[in-house]
Amino acid sequence: MSLRPITEIAEQYNIPEQYVLPYGKHVAKIDLSILKSNQNKPKGKLILVTAITPTPLGEGKTVNTIGLSEGLNYIGKTAIACIRQPSLGPVFGVKGGAAGGGQAEVLPMETLNLHLTGDIHAITAAHDLASAALDARLYHEERLGDEFTAQTGLQRLNIDVNRIVWKRVIDHNDRALRHINVGVGGGVNGIERRDGFEITAASELMAILALASDLHDMRARIGRIILAYNTQGDPITAEQLEVAGAMTVLLKNAINPNLMQTVEHTPVLIHAGPFANIAHGNSSVIADRIALQLANYVITEAGFGSDMGMEKFFNIKYRQAGIKASCVVLVATVRSLKSNSGKYNIKPGQAIPKEISESNVELLEIGAANLAWHINNAKSYGLQVIVAINRFPHDSDEELAFLQKYAIEHGAFACEVSEVFTQGGKGAEKLAQHVIKACDDAPSEIKLPYPDNMPLIDKIQTMVKKYGANKANLSEKALENIKEIEALKLDHLPLCIAKTPMSISADANLKNVPTDFDVDISHLAISAGAGFIRVYAGNVMTMPGLGTNPAYRQIDIDKDGNIVGLS
Repeated sequence: MSLRPITEIAEQYNIPEQYVLPYGKHVAKIDLSILKSNQNKPKGKLILVTAITPTPLGEGKTVNTIGLSEGLNYIGKTAIACIRQPSLGPVFGVKGGAAGGGQAEVLPMETLNLHLTGDIHAITAAHDLASAALDARLYHEERLGDEFTAQTGLQRLNIDVNRIVWKRVIDHNDRALRHINVGVGGGVNGIERRDGFEITAASELMAILALASDLHDMRARIGRIILAYNTQGDPITAEQLEVAGAMTVLLKNAINPNLMQTVEHTPVLIHAGPFANIAHGNSSVIADRIALQLANYVITEAGFGSDMGMEKFFNIKYRQAGIKASCVVLVATVRSLKSNSGKYNIKPGQAIPKEISESNVELLEIGAANLAWHINNAKSYGLQVIVAINRFPHDSDEELAFLQKYAIEHGAFACEVSEVFTQGGKGAEKLAQHVIKACDDAPSEIKLPYPDNMPLIDKIQTMVKKYGANKANLSEKALENIKEIEALKLDHLPLCIAKTPMSISADANLKNVPTDFDVDISHLAISAGAGFIRVYAGNVMTMPGLGTNPAYRQIDIDKDGNIVGLS
């Protein structure tokens, strides 16, 4: 596949040369100062791509995000896709890559899936600098005791060794690092304590990068990060530790979005990659704003299903940045809906049951209830929903016809079969036309499920009831956390419900559309820099592990030095 120089892609969309910072021939960063030069330009319309409840089979959200951008260009509009940067953990673990595929792929895909321009490494470095600074301050205050202030001129922070909430990070799936001891041996090795690692995508710095409006906003947000609490129970921030400035310096270049291209030379902005469970699961505010100044239509993808990344797009990203979607595209596949029927316990790496691969409208109808739920969940925010059926070769015409009819009957504005994997933009022609019509009918305001000033407990109850739960059961720890958050006057912040993506409920074993269930809330935590409250519904994994058949087994270099096995 022939690639154009990235400078040509930028020129094609009228990006002045002074804002293009090339990283080789086919990748560039876009200087965010372009936002000021384009601030008086008319703004494009944003299309938010989400999905049904995910399964190990995959739904093709990224493929259809990229394919729809190609489809809009195919019918004569200007479109840009905005997607998250893949983490090395899933690339070498369960997924093997996140660049789309076939004729709807970002190129060079190996560049995207590996180091790109080093943004994730910069986040790792900045995050772990704070960890090192925190342990160093703890060590020196303990070592010097009452002499600390006299010798250093600094006031003691009196860090509570049992209330350090800032773990370390690494961009790999490594379950052995979930729980570790640091400072082992004491003395010059530091203060011995329990610690752990999270994957870099779970760092609050990743969420901050995705939500910051500019460099100075990022600096202020980093300063507000709560790293630990002192012995009196007061929060200790990165600003108080005097490490926020240095952390920002490490992220100075990372704040500029990355420009690449698709198979059909459609521009793609790749920026940030926050988790969609303990963070908001969307690419950056900056990338969206730049793209909206350059194109008629911007297609952006939210992580997992509509109860996860889409919900957080509205309740976190929209609340903070005011970036409004004009319609929602909901991606589904025949086989994933069959899997969502609950009749099979499909796990990554296992063979697909033959009943799922064979034409079976009866089984599909059972699983389609999950599609109906997600259609209505997306519509509850006031937007039109277009269903994109991501076609696979074994899908029967009978099944596709049933699903199209079912989606319309259950509230979809339109439903089209998407064939972008095999046909690129041409395979999204009809889908793109429906999207344009839906955007033209976009409301002026988004319907949010709760106001900022609603009491925190009521916000939690409101959100779990959106999932279909009877109520939320809050533990004593969660109730204690709520009091602490209220005392800090941070209870106005939006919620980030941290739960499994594998069910609409908070229990991964409850498939399809669960009913008559409660949601148990174990605890709450504050992402003060990112600007949301994490509400933990169950055990949410922030450091994945490698499975028995990890993707890295297939990845290698061939005799000519080319990367092979990365998909």
